[in-house]
Amino acid sequence: MNIYDISEKAGVSIATVSRVINGSENVSEKTRQKVIAVMKENKYTPNAFARGLMLNTMHTIGIMCSDSSDAYLANAVYHLEKELRSNGYDSILCCTGYELENKQKYLKLLSSKRVDALILAGSSFLDLKSSNNAYIVKAAKQVPVMLMNACLNKPGIYNIVCDDCKAVEEAAEYLIEDGRERILFLYQARSYSAKEKQEGYRNALKKHHLPVDKALIRQCPKTKQLDQVEAFLEEISQEGVQFDAVLASEDFWAVGAVKYARHRGLSIPEDISIIGFNNSQLAQCCEPELTTIDNKVELLCKTTVHLLMQVLEGQEIPQSTTLQAELVKRKTTSIT
Repeated sequence: MNIYDISEKAGVSIATVSRVINGSENVSEKTRQKVIAVMKENKYTPNAFARGLMLNTMHTIGIMCSDSSDAYLANAVYHLEKELRSNGYDSILCCTGYELENKQKYLKLLSSKRVDALILAGSSFLDLKSSNNAYIVKAAKQVPVMLMNACLNKPGIYNIVCDDCKAVEEAAEYLIEDGRERILFLYQARSYSAKEKQEGYRNALKKHHLPVDKALIRQCPKTKQLDQVEAFLEEISQEGVQFDAVLASEDFWAVGAVKYARHRGLSIPEDISIIGFNNSQLAQCCEPELTTIDNKVELLCKTTVHLLMQVLEGQEIPQSTTLQAELVKRKTTSIT
């Protein structure tokens, strides 16, 4: 049973059946009910792809994330899909990894699926080399692109970010005001977010007239093993680098720092203070519970979808929207 059969049984044109399916007002109520009755009688459900072609919309949003096993990104994807469903949209998720070639391939795949828009979740999609962002700029000429936690000021691209720079600056200041002067800053990748966080760290040191020691700014190796985090911190210590606090760009690394401190017999927060980032479940699962920066992932996702719906409705929205983070003080820092 297809649209042609329905038109024949209802005694109307194919165009009329299409208008009924698409909710057009250019159909009399009597004709509408007749067509609907025939569809019900024959248990006909309009093919979503065919309906999408007629409406020039598939009511589907493409979501790209680099790593769905990452706690932060997994949480973001959950909230994005939930918000999209509540607005009547389906989603297609592509986990791209971190290689540029794969990102380009998956974006091309999503474009071939006729998605109505793209959401790029995570700052890893914005390359610090501008020419590597050309594929995103090109895609934005076809459909709206919502860029989460990164900022690319090009037509058709809308940036929704947490102010990572300010968040880390305030966290570092909190440690400095508590008497910490040798703050080890850990970041995992060369991304837009990592760059912003490092700038916030440097700003805090300069504001309090402390030297920026490159030995205390470390890019962490990729790993999902806490033992490897502990070993990495032990290597830094063996180099003779002294630190009385750790400020990590992810909770995972901060929890690894807690493990390092415990095995070294350091008292937390008396001997060493530790702050993470993301306010993930890890922050409350470790002992002592982790002080961390809450970058409002749920609000970030809700805001992204809310703004996207406005774009799809033809409304004007700001190209960039910035949300503020919050320092959640727990037991790995002094509560003052």
